[in-house]
Formats: sequence, C-alpha cells, structure tokens
Amino acid sequence: MATDRASWGRALVDVAMYTAARLALVLGLTVVIYGAGRLLGLNDFPPIIAAMLALIIALPLGMWLFAPLRRRAAAGLAVAGEQRRQERDELQARLRGE
Repeated sequence: MATDRASWGRALVDVAMYTAARLALVLGLTVVIYGAGRLLGLNDFPPIIAAMLALIIALPLGMWLFAPLRRRAAAGLAVAGEQRRQERDELQARLRGE
C-alpha cells in the first residue's frame, strides 16, 4: 500500500513537472514574441496574438525539449497503473473467495 502511494506520488510529481515546464515554455515564448513585436515597432501588437503564436510554436518544441520529462511521467503513470490493476485483481479474487 505504501509502495502504491509512493508510485502514484512520484507519477504525479513527474506529471506536474512536465506540465509546469510546458507552461513555462509557452509563457517564455509569449514574452519573447511580444517583446520582439514591440521592438519591431508594433506598438498595438496584442498580447493574445503573441500567446497564440507561442502556443503554436511551443507544442512541437516542448515535445522535443522535454522528451525526458515526458518519458519519465509516462513511465511513472504506467507503473502506478499496473500496481492499481494488480490490487484490483487481488481484491476481486478475494471477493470471489479465492
């Protein structure tokens, strides 16, 4: 039971780190794009356009840059899911009287 909680906790930390890294990438790209627009003399450049461009750029870039984080999060979720399946199978066997 403690191992199950530890694996789920680790998986959640890995997923949170991956999510935070992706969000930070979008935020950083938004600032860079907005700043570049302002430097180019686009004084009425809307920040939402910078955010949308950053999101489009960050989708493939984040998958490439953060591949180790993504793999670690996926592996952690797989381990936690397998432990959950084993516990469920054990519980069903006990309920059947095996």
